[in-house]
Amino acid sequence: MINYGRQSIDKKDIKSVIKVLKSNYLTQGPMVNKFENKLKSFLNAKFAVAVSSGTGALDIVASILNLKKNDIVIVSPITFLSSANCIEKTGATAHFIDINLNDYTIDLVKLEKALRKFKKKIKAVVITDYAGHPADWKKLNYLKKKYNFFLINDNCHALGSSIDGDKGYAAKYADFVTLSFHPVKSITTGEGGAIITNNKNFYKKAVLIRSHGVIRNKKLSSKFGSWYHEMQSLGSNYRLSDINAALGFSQLSKLEKFIQKRNNIAKFYNKIFLDKNKFKIPNLRKGIKHSYHLYPLLVNFQKIKISKKKLFEEFKKHKINLQVHYIPVNSQPYYVKKYGFNKKDFQNSIKFYNQEISLPIFYDLSVKNLNYIKRVSKKIFKLG
Repeated sequence: MINYGRQSIDKKDIKSVIKVLKSNYLTQGPMVNKFENKLKSFLNAKFAVAVSSGTGALDIVASILNLKKNDIVIVSPITFLSSANCIEKTGATAHFIDINLNDYTIDLVKLEKALRKFKKKIKAVVITDYAGHPADWKKLNYLKKKYNFFLINDNCHALGSSIDGDKGYAAKYADFVTLSFHPVKSITTGEGGAIITNNKNFYKKAVLIRSHGVIRNKKLSSKFGSWYHEMQSLGSNYRLSDINAALGFSQLSKLEKFIQKRNNIAKFYNKIFLDKNKFKIPNLRKGIKHSYHLYPLLVNFQKIKISKKKLFEEFKKHKINLQVHYIPVNSQPYYVKKYGFNKKDFQNSIKFYNQEISLPIFYDLSVKNLNYIKRVSKKIFKLG
């Protein structure tokens, strides 16, 4: 079965993990720090905090911002649930803004209208660089300065992307950058994530919250005893183990070739789906390097005369698992019950969801696999 995504693990990855398994540290040891240093170096950032997942990273950011009732945080409907759930768990209000149909990130015209409307009530904006294509971060940075809110880059899709050759764009423009290292992402730690920032105070708070809000240091030990520690804020266990960090450290060395392969696969697909009446392939804005965590293809199901459900079934018969990214978050029962869902306000998100399918894209996808996917696609879509 060819799935839409999967990890790529080689002997160097296995060797890196085995080395930790044979060491004295399995949880919080030296590999976590090495992985963090490698991450911040790659992303041209000052600070990196490795955590247990991308969801954990978002939860920590929400805690650092001290989100509370009457605070509004803007988020896209076309993202993973965590991008909105991290807001809801604090008691703040998640306010959804429709996407644009160029790069599938938040519509900036509609965003500015909301910023003018709600003014100081908007505490932060969460921007997902959907599928690996960066949003218009220069414009977002302009809006941030104009309306005074915190910018969170949900960068879980976009590790390895760049703007005008700058792969450190994320921390350059956003106050917080969150990453995920789930097996379908560009690199994996098994489960894991990270927070990237250039703000020292945010970094210190993230480190504290990551481990139950507890401080241990030489000053406290000297004064009270070696066992002594203090819980100075509310946190939890968001730690990444040395085992996971060892895998991430090894994987990060291969990120560039992983991204290049994903770009090659995207180019291969682009040549198959040339009929603009039936398909819309991903756009690529000038100056952007796309990391292609996903290859989102929009399909005009009326033109091809087959339902989306049936299409998935047909591909599965040929042992190809497609996926959809995403069901609009604010159309989920929890959010509809709490906020309602006016379809007129989210026409782009609904259209996108109705048409989007995610094709297989990952490093170990062979030429043989790709040619097979091409043959099956031509058969099912009735392409010449």
